[in-house]
Amino acid sequence: MQPDESAPLPGRQDEQKSADRRRFLAGAGAACASAALASVLGPTLALGETRVSFPTPDYDWEKHNWGYGIDATKCIGCLRCVDACKNENGVAKDAHHFRTWVERYVYIEGEKHPRIDSQADPGNIAVSAPDASRFDDRYKDAKVEKAFFVPKMCNHCQEPSCVQVCPTGATYKTKDGAVLVDKSYCIGCQYCVQACPYGARYFNDVERRADKCTWCYHRISKGMNPACVEVCPVGARVFGDMNDKSSPISRFLKDNRVFVLKPEMGNKPTCFYIGIDKEVS
Repeated sequence: MQPDESAPLPGRQDEQKSADRRRFLAGAGAACASAALASVLGPTLALGETRVSFPTPDYDWEKHNWGYGIDATKCIGCLRCVDACKNENGVAKDAHHFRTWVERYVYIEGEKHPRIDSQADPGNIAVSAPDASRFDDRYKDAKVEKAFFVPKMCNHCQEPSCVQVCPTGATYKTKDGAVLVDKSYCIGCQYCVQACPYGARYFNDVERRADKCTWCYHRISKGMNPACVEVCPVGARVFGDMNDKSSPISRFLKDNRVFVLKPEMGNKPTCFYIGIDKEVS
C-alpha cells in the first residue's frame, strides 16, 4: 500500500502560520547551507516532493498513543520485515538505505564482547536459522556460546534529539507519538542524522532529504499494523495504542520487563525490547 503523496501532511492542516514561518526558515536555511553543503548534497529536489504519508480525514491523533514492542527471543532473522518495509515505503533496495534492519549478536567462547553483524554487512545475516554456527563460514569453526537477532528501527522517542536539532521544523513529533519528516521543509543538512543516537536515520541520495521509519503512518492511522509487524512470521514485532489497555502493545508492556536502547541518552524511546542484554545498544 503506497502512501498518498498528494495529501497534506499529518497535523499540518491547521498550522498555516507556523508553516509560513517554516517555509521562510527553510528558504533561508537552504541559502545559508548551500555553499557549505554543496559538495555533500549536490543538486536537490524541489520543495514539496515528499514520501511521508497521511491519515484519513476523520483520524483523531489526540486519542492515540502509539508504541512498539520487539521480542528478540522470537526473531529468526528472516529479514521479511526489511523487505516489507522497503516495498511498502519505496525505500531503495540497496545496502545503504534502511528504515528497519536486523542485527545479529554472536558470542564466541573466549571473546569478551559479541560480534555484531548489521545492515553494514547484510549478506552476512541473509540466511535464517536459530543456530548462529550455521549462518556462514566465518562462524563454522567457532564455538558459539550464544546468538540472537535484534530488529532495529526509529525509536520514535518522547524526547527526540532529531527534532531538537532540525533548523526548519521538518522533523516533528505528532500528538499520537510518531516522529515524522516533512520533506517539503527538509533542506538536507543532515543534522538529524548525526543527532540520532540509534543510527535510525539516513540521507536519501535521490530525494536529497533525510528519511527514517514512520511506523507506516499511512497504515496505522487507518487502523492497520506497520508492514513489518504484518509480515513477521513469528510475532516478534508488536504494535498498538498504549492508551488502549487491551491492545497488543499494552499487553506486551504489562506482561514483560521491557528495556529501551541507550536509556542514558534521555531520549525516552517508545520502542520497547525484551530478550536483549546489556551489550545491545
